[in-house]
Amino acid sequence: MSKKQVIDNTDRYKGEAGNFQSLESDDGPGPMKSVEGWILIAKGIHEEAQEDDLFDAFSKYGPIKNLHLNLDRRTGFVKGYALVEFSEFAHAQDALNGINKSEGICGKKIQVDWAFKKPNKKGALKQIKKQ
Repeated sequence: MSKKQVIDNTDRYKGEAGNFQSLESDDGPGPMKSVEGWILIAKGIHEEAQEDDLFDAFSKYGPIKNLHLNLDRRTGFVKGYALVEFSEFAHAQDALNGINKSEGICGKKIQVDWAFKKPNKKGALKQIKKQ
């Protein structure tokens, strides 16, 4: 690296700490799409549930793009949550409403919610203009 490059980089880090870009949206709080689809988080899953159990329950509402059921490395049991991704908003919304109203999976009631949500306007971070 030349001496000129080092000098040019010195003003790169000047005084921007604490300035955040806005996360606000025009349509208010609600579900937010991930890069590829609509992701739901299912909580309270029975420790002996299998991926097939979740797949069967959620696929009733539309094609599942991706399903992650995380296991505890030490015990091999389910950690108690899963992430389910749908390509279409309507399928994800139907699954959220349907599973929350159902009797559950493996005899245990689970809670389903959006994995990503838009922030409330009141709590959103805003850009601070330097004077």
